[in-house]
Amino acid sequence: MHSPLLKTAVATLFCLMMTAVQAEEKFLDRVVAVVDKDIILQSELLRRTEVIKQQLKARNTGLPDNKTLVKQVLDKMVSERLQMAQARLNGIRVSDDMLDRALLTMAKRNKLSLENFKQQLELEGQNYKEVREQIREEMLISQTRQRLVSRRIKISDQEVKNFLASEEGKKQAQTELNLAHIMIPIPSDPSSDQISKSRSQAEKVYRDLLAGADFAEVSVAVSKSPRALEGGNLGWRQQSELPAPIAKAVKGLESGQLTQPFRMGGGFQIIKLLDTRGGSVRMIDQTEVRHILLSANEIRNEEQTEQLIRQLRARIVKGEDFSELAKEFSDDTGSGSQGGELGWALPGQMVPAFEQVMNDTPVGNVSPAFKSRFGWHILQVTDRKKEDMGERILANEARDAIGKRKFNEELINWLREIKSEAYIEIKL
Repeated sequence: MHSPLLKTAVATLFCLMMTAVQAEEKFLDRVVAVVDKDIILQSELLRRTEVIKQQLKARNTGLPDNKTLVKQVLDKMVSERLQMAQARLNGIRVSDDMLDRALLTMAKRNKLSLENFKQQLELEGQNYKEVREQIREEMLISQTRQRLVSRRIKISDQEVKNFLASEEGKKQAQTELNLAHIMIPIPSDPSSDQISKSRSQAEKVYRDLLAGADFAEVSVAVSKSPRALEGGNLGWRQQSELPAPIAKAVKGLESGQLTQPFRMGGGFQIIKLLDTRGGSVRMIDQTEVRHILLSANEIRNEEQTEQLIRQLRARIVKGEDFSELAKEFSDDTGSGSQGGELGWALPGQMVPAFEQVMNDTPVGNVSPAFKSRFGWHILQVTDRKKEDMGERILANEARDAIGKRKFNEELINWLREIKSEAYIEIKL
């Protein structure tokens, strides 16, 4: 039988042991980076690193040593925190509804329901709530970049004209390249020795790639581009929207080939041409269409709205004038005053429900009543034609290409600016 004194001593020892364990746990979950008024905890870094590992394994991309990978992940997290701060500063947010729609789209892309998508993530060892918030952050960062970087970009009509007049605009506007890159950074205001050191590192990476090293794996291990942890993949880019040094470097490359290291911006670049694809058709199908739109309102509920649109269709089929009924009844005030005329519609111009019915309706016929997100419609196709839209498409593509090229250049500048203006302390 134990004495009360012994029991007290055991209890005290147990409390001391628990306190020590808790203190150790708190010590282990330490701050690894300070980013202005924000911090990054070691537990966050480890969880994110594990997620990145799983993503790389799923893409069959080899992993660098753990120390290198952790440093790369921390660099990415610091950049993300800076961009999140910019989002808060500018009142940019992603609502729960927007996030839910994005998650549902991801689930459908994987041929899963949202619930099955959630279960699949958990089976893979991921926390659904954390994945959800990570996706929210990615959406928020994307919106922040689009808003804050895009407003720094100006494109004049003269720039478009100059682009179209150039050989690049004439011959390469429709050539698309699937690219990946590795960037070996050069410090700001570098000395000649620092430049030489970065060049030597880039040349070594280039030799390793020629010897058979996997491009994506090397990117994860050594690249300092914003796309390093995605294997350096830049996706499909029109050749005409590439910065001039890249366009020059990849000229004449065949799929699978690499550029030699070249200096651009804040580092030495190595580009790999993954694939190419050709141009698009310039003869565009157009449909001349008119419609009547009815929407439910305070004096007419959904059922009554559907009933009325069917009655109007029956009256048109019996011979009443479509235009006059559109002027009298259509809730689309813009087209209604014009007898329902919408003019010539291009592919993708109308909402999917409308476009599907429009495409299925023969010329001269009135469609069955159908519903879109705007309300109940009937439409009549009055004509169809093919038209060479080449000049308009080229002008739009030129403006888009110039904008994307400027965006890519400006994004790098913006990221460097917000980083240089921030207080960052790494405690690894």
